[in-house]
Parts: sequence; structure tokens; C-alpha cells
Amino acid sequence: MIEVKHVDKSYEKEKILTHVSFHVKKGSIYGLLGSNGAGKTTLMRTIAGILKQNTGTVRVMDEPIFENDKIKQRMVFLPDALYFLPQYTVKQMANYYRGMYENWNEERYERLKPLFNLNENKKISQFSKGMQRQVAFWLSMSVMPDVLILDEPFDGLDAVMRKKIKNLIFQDVADREMTVLISSHNLREVEDICDHVGILHNGELLLERDLDDLKEDIHKVQVALKGGNEQILESDLNIIYQERRGSVLLLIVKGSEREVSRTINRFNPVVYDRLPLTLEEIFIYEMGGAGYAIENVLV
Repeated sequence: MIEVKHVDKSYEKEKILTHVSFHVKKGSIYGLLGSNGAGKTTLMRTIAGILKQNTGTVRVMDEPIFENDKIKQRMVFLPDALYFLPQYTVKQMANYYRGMYENWNEERYERLKPLFNLNENKKISQFSKGMQRQVAFWLSMSVMPDVLILDEPFDGLDAVMRKKIKNLIFQDVADREMTVLISSHNLREVEDICDHVGILHNGELLLERDLDDLKEDIHKVQVALKGGNEQILESDLNIIYQERRGSVLLLIVKGSEREVSRTINRFNPVVYDRLPLTLEEIFIYEMGGAGYAIENVLV
């Protein structure tokens, strides 16, 4: 559905994206993660056809996206900084979308009205940041897009509204196989909705994995051996982070769960527990391995 191959993008002499390649399958929700200034927004604007890459190809629905009005009719990009026509009310903005998108669904627009419960006759500029975000989702989901690109989409929304909108996205992915590309700094939220993730750093893609597969290859464990000789584990385990907490050593280890457990149990540990590892922690350790300056953030 979305195919990015060897994409480079520069502004004057500043390199923003370097040989970025990844693929987003139809009907999936892909989370694009990265440090500040990694190039996420530039990449999303390129995929949306707003920017043109210097080299490489960006295809959506098997067609080049830049200046492709036919494909852009079937996709919606919600940027981090929203823009609405000045002085427009919700109703006027809906009329604008109605005339711009051929797949505009009036029935759905009316059906979503009670979910958002916003005054259609009020100027959008008079709404709060969170309410403006609701307007953007209301209009976007009424377009019935095949591809939805979201940059920091839940910023400013309260917990109840975030839940409603996520359920709306889930419904469209399940019912219509809508494809979603989402970038967010709230990794716990991304973890809840994405089935695939890519990590971008300094304009390069560090890794791209199915979320479940990613969690299978990295583990958080606490270990204590007799005599406190946990350092003997270092030669047998691929340890990417370690921290001592009293008599217990906290480890982040790469490898299969079976091999990690077998190696540790070989030393007859006094304490050995596997702890839940979040996407946020995986992101931190991967970024640390890429030289990103990170203080001790283990929880």
C-alpha cells in the first residue's frame, strides 16, 4: 500500500533523510518512531505527496504519489500543526471537504456528529486545541480515506476522546482495510494501536519490525547468582544494558527467550525473573545503541 525505497531528502546542504526504505501493508497500522529532528515529519510529508524526495521512490497504492491527484483523493494527512481556512465554521469547513473529496460520505459525517458533539456553526479558530483536533478527525474520517497519515494525532485530546477516535480508526482498519501511518512521541499509545514499527534516527531507519516479533527478541530480566558473580553471564549473553540494584542485576538482553532462559538457568540463579518490557524501553535501548545520549531511564 505504501512503499518507500532508498529515499533521500535534503534542504539546501542539510541532509534530512538518507536511503530510507520501508513498506506499509494494506490494512495495517504502522508506527513511525524517532528522536526529535529524526526526519519523521519530513518523511510523512513526502509520503503524503506534499514534498518531493531528491532521490528514491515513494509509491502509494502502486503509484508515485507526488502531484498524483487521483491517489491523494483517497488519502488524508493530519499534520501536527493543524490548519483550517481562516474564519471558517465547522459547517463551512465540511462544505469545503465535501467539494474537494469525491468519496466524502455525508451519512458518516452525520453519524459522527454526536460522537464529537461540537457546534457546527462555531468558528474553528474559537475552539480549544483539543477541539480543533476533534474537528480534523471528524472531517477526515468522513472522507473515508484508504490511507490515513497521522503526525502526533492525539495531542491535546482527553483520555475519553482518544479512546473514541482510536476505536473509530480500528473500525475502519477492520471493516475497510484502511492503512494507517502514525507518528507519535507517546510510545505507550503507539504500542496500543500499532502492529508494525520503524525507528528513524538522524534521517536513517534503524530498524523495521513487527511489534510482536520485536518484543520476542529483546528481554528485560533480573538475576542474582550465588556470590554475586553475575558478570560471568556477560560472555554468554548479548547484554545491551545492565544496572545493579542491591544484590540483583537488571539486564536488557537480546536473543530468543528460550536461549536466554537456558543460559541463565545453567548458572543456577538464586533469583531469575522476566519483567514486562514496553515499546518505550525498546525504543530507548535501540536509540542508545545508535549513540543517542540517554540517561538512566529504566523503570
